[in-house]
Amino acid sequence: MRFVQYYLDCLSQASYLIGDETTGQAVVVDPRRDVYEYIADAGRHGLTIIGIINTHFPSDFVAGHLELAHATGAWIGYGRRADYPIRPLTDGDRIVLGDMALQIMETPGHTPESISVLVYEHAADTTPYGVLTGDTLVIGDIARPDLVASFGVTADELARMLYHSIGRLMALPDAVRVFPAHGARGRSPKRSSTIGELSTTIAACLPVNEDDFVAHTEARRSSTPGYFVHDAALNRSVHDLLYVRLAALEIGDVLERQAQGALVLDARDPETFAAGHLRGSINVPADGRFAETSGIVADPDDEVLLVAPQDRESELRVRLGRVGFDHIAGYLRDPESAVSSSPTRSPARAA
Repeated sequence: MRFVQYYLDCLSQASYLIGDETTGQAVVVDPRRDVYEYIADAGRHGLTIIGIINTHFPSDFVAGHLELAHATGAWIGYGRRADYPIRPLTDGDRIVLGDMALQIMETPGHTPESISVLVYEHAADTTPYGVLTGDTLVIGDIARPDLVASFGVTADELARMLYHSIGRLMALPDAVRVFPAHGARGRSPKRSSTIGELSTTIAACLPVNEDDFVAHTEARRSSTPGYFVHDAALNRSVHDLLYVRLAALEIGDVLERQAQGALVLDARDPETFAAGHLRGSINVPADGRFAETSGIVADPDDEVLLVAPQDRESELRVRLGRVGFDHIAGYLRDPESAVSSSPTRSPARAA
């Protein structure tokens, strides 16, 4: 078995390539939208991606199932509660890849269609090697059951689903490894754990009655970025594929589009931005949680003009695409020279 975890620090998002090296068949679970790394890795190890499994409709990023299916011809699978014209995956379904196998476990609660994926290193094994829990169970915490409460189901209903799903996961053998789709909560750098460890370290996984569990999830609710609703809806639909190429724009084009309502997103470091920038632009530095922060200060429907650090415009376009920002009109060519000569430049103030 070949088992690879891919992790995006800037979005705290994990995805997986799982393949049988005897038959060369592989499945990708919870892919991000830029899918080139999965394809390259599969090819390098003699694997063919035949299937794509999304454990749920995410709201904090746009999944890459359409891009990966377009590139490979693989089938796309979701939990049976998904209103989506693709392969439904039902509790107990087994996907055999030569000597190894995957088995579906329905674990609704974070979303109605949420599933977990049991991974068996050998199809005849009685104890799974690990379980991919999506966002249902992460390292140090459980899922939020309120993020998609506007999609025909209440947060209370989701919390009660989640209670039973956590119970099912905690009933797995202690040695089963846990591989979530979301990064560790708090300060833990861990990207995997075991059922045994999580069953004793997460308060919500300890024995508790259903009403107390629901009250615990309600107490943890907090606000979310506006783009979450946009991404959740986008993931539920057939949408355009990620398009990476960007037009290089001169300062006059940028100013004209800005005057018509486009947003200038300046990703240079704060010191460079402070030295001079286009009036009305927003500074979100590229180094850090660029996409997530951009999703907080901008709207996915905005027409965006990038001011990028040198040779990083394509990277930033991909990162914006991961969170559903697809209206990127272009980037400013040679920003330092352009900004210094612009009549709408805002210079830094002397201290």
